[in-house]
Amino acid sequence: MTPLVNGIENRFLFPVFQKDGQQISVKQKKYVRTLSILLTICIVGFLIYGFFSILIPNLIKSIKSISYQFPYYEQNLINWSAKFLEDNPDIEKMFYNFLDTYYEEFMNYLNDSIVPQLETLVKHVSLSLISALKVLWNFIIGVIISIYVLFSKEVFAGQAKKITFALFSAPAANQCIKDARFISDTFIGFISGKIIDSIIIGFICFAGTTMLKIPYALLVSVIVGVTNIIPFFGPYLGAIPSAVLILMVNPLRCVYFIIFILVLQQVDGNLIGPKILGQSTGLSGFWVIFSITVFGGIMGIPGMIIGVPFFAVVYALIRRKTNKLLRKRGLPTETHLYQEVDYINENAVFIPKNTQEHSTFFKLKIPSFMKKENNSKNDKKNK
Repeated sequence: MTPLVNGIENRFLFPVFQKDGQQISVKQKKYVRTLSILLTICIVGFLIYGFFSILIPNLIKSIKSISYQFPYYEQNLINWSAKFLEDNPDIEKMFYNFLDTYYEEFMNYLNDSIVPQLETLVKHVSLSLISALKVLWNFIIGVIISIYVLFSKEVFAGQAKKITFALFSAPAANQCIKDARFISDTFIGFISGKIIDSIIIGFICFAGTTMLKIPYALLVSVIVGVTNIIPFFGPYLGAIPSAVLILMVNPLRCVYFIIFILVLQQVDGNLIGPKILGQSTGLSGFWVIFSITVFGGIMGIPGMIIGVPFFAVVYALIRRKTNKLLRKRGLPTETHLYQEVDYINENAVFIPKNTQEHSTFFKLKIPSFMKKENNSKNDKKNK
């Protein structure tokens, strides 16, 4: 909620309290902070209430509709599959061979594993309800704590700087504070930008699915919008269950939906996302996939969401340290200069690959430790 509090204060409340360029008193700042926190909580609460008031009734309606019409959907899918297999005899033969091979094994698994575990499943559902109540309680506690943190965040920042300057030298402390600001900007910029991007994608998806007359347009759009918060893999995670749901109702509309989602994700990845997120992470596509895969495997869905900004911070710190060491040795920091280099000789000359003679790739400023080493070698030769 910090970006929202800061935006309300700087753009609306401070201009109201700050008359004729006068400084705002400490008492007025407290009033401004209290009012901005109350407005932020009201806005966030209204958004959450609006989201669930739209989602839950439509979700219940969709589930009821699916349960009532499931036999029709099942028959519809069977008829479509039968027609598809009739038109493709080779696939039909492979399908029936597959059934003959695995049918008995599947029935044994169903009778021996699935049916005995139904009682366990009921217990898990009961525990899930208890877990949901616990999550709700934690959310309420979190909101209360966030109010105290938002009200005193400048004091906490001042205390942290005080400790930093007490423990480290001035240059090191300044660098620590600079890194902390970078971490804050990276996380806030990425997460808030991704939320705005997902809201836009949800609205566009709802408009597109409504125009294409795709069933359960609102439910599908909510699923696509929520999962879009996960970078790269999120849109597909939301599109797969939505496509299965539409397939049961109308296979042709499912094809339209898949094509629409592919187009929408291209528009988001190349137009909407870069405009909103900008260079908030500075990571290439490979490192985005890498961070999502690693942190998703460690922490699940939360890891897939925070993995990208976290790895962006680690990547930036490693890059800064590497460049600092290279400059200390008198070497360039541009990556493309190292792509065709085989080795660096004693004169700090880069030798490219597949080179017979010591032709100069480019000359560098020779570090002092190399100069001393070269002088000692020349003295030995002269003696």
